[in-house]
Amino acid sequence: RATSNHKVKETVALELSYVNSNLQLLKEELEELNSSVDVYQNDSESISVPMIPLGLKETKELDLLVPLKDFISDHYGEEGILFEKEIKEFMELRQAMRTPSRNEAGIELLMEYYNQLYFLDSRFFPPTKSLGVFFHWYDSLTGVPSHQRALAFEKGSVLFNIGALHTQIGARQDRASLPGLNQAIDAFQKAAGAFNYLKENFSNAPSLDMSAASLNMLVRLMVAQVQECVFEKMTFLRAQHDFLTRLQLAQEAARVEDVYSLVHQTMTQAHVKDYVPFSWTTMVHVKSEHFKALSHYFAAIALCDCPAASDAELPEHEKAFIQFHVTMPEGPSLRVLLQDPEERRKLGKAHLKKAIMKHEEAMRIHGLCKILRKMDILQEVLSFAHKRSLSKYSEIDHEEDFFETGDAPDVHPKTHQKPEIKSPNFSQVKVTDLFHRLGPLSVFSAKNKWYPARRVHLMRGENGFGFTLRGDSPVLIAGVIPGGCAAEAGLKEGDYIISVNGKDCKWSKHAEVVQLLKSTGEEGVEITVITLQGLEGQKTVDKKAAVMSAGSGLLKSNKENSRKSLMNSKSASTLLVWSKKSKRSKKSTYGIPFTTVGDNEAMY
Repeated sequence: RATSNHKVKETVALELSYVNSNLQLLKEELEELNSSVDVYQNDSESISVPMIPLGLKETKELDLLVPLKDFISDHYGEEGILFEKEIKEFMELRQAMRTPSRNEAGIELLMEYYNQLYFLDSRFFPPTKSLGVFFHWYDSLTGVPSHQRALAFEKGSVLFNIGALHTQIGARQDRASLPGLNQAIDAFQKAAGAFNYLKENFSNAPSLDMSAASLNMLVRLMVAQVQECVFEKMTFLRAQHDFLTRLQLAQEAARVEDVYSLVHQTMTQAHVKDYVPFSWTTMVHVKSEHFKALSHYFAAIALCDCPAASDAELPEHEKAFIQFHVTMPEGPSLRVLLQDPEERRKLGKAHLKKAIMKHEEAMRIHGLCKILRKMDILQEVLSFAHKRSLSKYSEIDHEEDFFETGDAPDVHPKTHQKPEIKSPNFSQVKVTDLFHRLGPLSVFSAKNKWYPARRVHLMRGENGFGFTLRGDSPVLIAGVIPGGCAAEAGLKEGDYIISVNGKDCKWSKHAEVVQLLKSTGEEGVEITVITLQGLEGQKTVDKKAAVMSAGSGLLKSNKENSRKSLMNSKSASTLLVWSKKSKRSKKSTYGIPFTTVGDNEAMY
């Protein structure tokens, strides 16, 4: 017990409560800043409903110079100091991606870094050993710090920022123009794809913004914002004011209301309710009510402002109207309703009554949130829509109307353009392995282990050097003739030639190594070889995901690991070809009679 003095206890408790209250206030202020939506909106003078963007996750600087140099020395047997340039170049790339520009160049920068992480993972993160580096990232909304040793956490955080940056690009588009609308749709669809890819390929994230529940909410939010842009695009393109067009607009608005209602339900679930900013939840609720009001408004003007259907138009109008409402309205038959102006006015008046009620509900909910009350443009949009519905209601309301205005059925949601979730296209940003000089990844990777390099001096005998070679990058010694020069010098089947007379041959083609060997004189040739430690490297690959899960929490799925096929750089494609050759050669090198030389082999 720290103390038995009651007065001291009370004083300490009071001070702690004061500190906690200050921390809570700071947290609320930070959430307000991080959840701000108006800072990312466009500067156009046109009136557009604001969109919800995400702020980027922030990260600390990371010094990889010493850890990578040590790993290069210990694992690859190279002088770590010789790779300082490559390490610093990688660190500069990481520093740059912390503050990307809010445009396509910023997206490309993040993708370039994400693709480089594939090479970093393959080169420096063995499946059974930690590099000893912590990756620090802050929650996008709360600012709460998290850290892990797993490189997957770094990858997931960068992927999150790719999605977040797309939301900012989408929010700042001028949606008063068709190009701006198309760009906003594309950006929000790509944001949904990034968050969905993150949800499906990464798990056990330490921060709430990357939890499955939060990512599911973000995907639905982005899809809803795409649907809102589709509605705006529809109003932009369908300038004509005929009956069918207005029915389509009403159904598009109902579809927007439908998806925002789903987002609101998701935001109020237990796992995310306390995490999602109140301003976001309120705005989504406001939009749900606002677009429901718009669906009834467009239904009303379709009935009241458009002329009654002629006999020629009636079949087409009946076909559209029979699927227009969720439930058929009470009253006369469909034919009478469409051709009788008075019946159309009555139903239109009922729709307007419901529209006004929903407009007022949207304005009421909007008034509950302090942050939204500061957004003049949102207040202006809601007020304009409300006044427009009131004006139309006054226009069609007659003094001699003694009937009670009925309750209009809701409009059936329908869209002509369904949102598309666009997964990130990593291959569009070409990168080259910064640590290319270490050698081909098929051999010189963190998962492989080999014995120390051996330097061997060979003298050409009557029958040559006495070995067969296969493949390239690096060239493999496929067989050694018993009693030959190579066997006496200690060369073995499965050795890789990494240098000839001091010339680095890790990336050399078969013909280049052969030429170096043939050009040697009577003094012989000095070659350096390495030998992989059996199949240990291959056996540990399959265990990598499980080890990372137990050691650090964040797990990459097989889909994430198989993203190697998406890397279309020259080095990656070369490695794939070599990998196939390497496996084939290993199966055929052991136990082959040396009187027989395979098609892919050459004896020297």
